[in-house]
Amino acid sequence: MTDTLPDHAIAADQFKRALAVHASGVVVITAQSAGVPVGLTATSFSSVSVEPPLVSFYVDRSSTTWPRLSAADHFAVNILASDQAELAARFARRSIDRFAEPTRWRPGPLGAPLLQDVSAHLLCLPYERAEVGDHLLVVGLVAEADVHRTGRPLLYHQGRFGRFLAHPDS
Repeated sequence: MTDTLPDHAIAADQFKRALAVHASGVVVITAQSAGVPVGLTATSFSSVSVEPPLVSFYVDRSSTTWPRLSAADHFAVNILASDQAELAARFARRSIDRFAEPTRWRPGPLGAPLLQDVSAHLLCLPYERAEVGDHLLVVGLVAEADVHRTGRPLLYHQGRFGRFLAHPDS
């Protein structure tokens, strides 16, 4: 390490390797667009504010799902449980019907698809969007929240899905 920062950004592969050591939670963002359910997996989900209740996620600007999802007047955040790695992988794939069997879902009170057996659902209204590098930052105002099970979350770490194990001293 040096005492000064370089005047340029690091290489993409070095950046990805460094970020891979950080574990993140996994959600599936869903919406109804022109009567068709759409959704994508996100590992960049986080809380933003309590007053007002805001959450955020990032989506790659090259996403083929985003244009349809962004046209919806609301969206759902489906917070995945530790046993839902296959569901997360399904919603990360391209060129498949993500809502076909074996995906289990139902329409929410405003129409956004709610995935079955998730830890929680958040129904959100679009609040703010911003272009940030090669991604879009999406902020949602949480209008409803339902917790279904409080077990272990699904995590994403070093390119793989995994489970949280509590430290025995905590």
